[in-house]
Amino acid sequence: MYSFEQLKIFVTVCECGSFSAAARQLKRAQSGVSQAIANLEISINQELFNREKNTPVLTEKGKALLPIAQSILHQQKYFDQKVESLEREHEYELVIAIDESLINDDLLQILATLADKFPVTDVEIITTSTFDVEDLVRKGKAQVGIVYADGELKVDMDFFTLGQIRFLTVAAPDHELAALQMVNDAALKGHRQLVHRSSKGKELWFSYGISSKLWYANTHQALIELACRGVGWSIVPEHTVTSLIEQKKLVALPIAHEFHGWLTPMGCLVSRRHAFGPVLEDLLSSLQELSKTAHY
Repeated sequence: MYSFEQLKIFVTVCECGSFSAAARQLKRAQSGVSQAIANLEISINQELFNREKNTPVLTEKGKALLPIAQSILHQQKYFDQKVESLEREHEYELVIAIDESLINDDLLQILATLADKFPVTDVEIITTSTFDVEDLVRKGKAQVGIVYADGELKVDMDFFTLGQIRFLTVAAPDHELAALQMVNDAALKGHRQLVHRSSKGKELWFSYGISSKLWYANTHQALIELACRGVGWSIVPEHTVTSLIEQKKLVALPIAHEFHGWLTPMGCLVSRRHAFGPVLEDLLSSLQELSKTAHY
């Protein structure tokens, strides 16, 4: 029966191009490397290298087996890392729930760095509405939640702020509201409003429906796409529509009571149902550092 060590030597010879180069990389005698390959060939009853020339050349059967050997060694490495993680009490899984409109490059970079630091921890990212995120954290289905914050004290989970988000009231350039120099509540109520609402029917406290004609969606992206097509007006995060405003696909309406938009805090919810481990602590530390420099 072949061994992991024999497979490792086989792959190393292929990567280095010769027995001697592989022996140097593995810090072994060349004769030991040659013998290991010979033993592997005997174990599987297949010739892996053509040795007619000074430099060994993979046979067709060797070419077929090489990617499988590489895959086996990769899985062995992953298994060893997982065992090491368990010994160090690293979390084997981390679930992060995020309001769908709050994912940006800075947050994605934090997650990418997390992947490098903790390669054996499985991470699940759930994007949904703020209210659904909060519910996932409250029930312990997610360890961390990134949401819009309403200022309400959370007695069953921890919370810290990450910054503020500006919301703008937008419509298509050819919408009737876009022609007004100042838009008041009466004007807004006379046109169809596109409202963000969670899967359980909850609306954000600063963008709830006020119009007599309402359409609902549980993602801001859907609201934005509808607004671009002239379906109605909507209140959406500024950072999600900046490029569309520059491209003149949307306009920010001059609202009388919130001319410069509506500022609302964003924050991080942390479940109390899960023990803190190094992966979670690293993520929270990175988020807190981001909050000092974040610009939405």
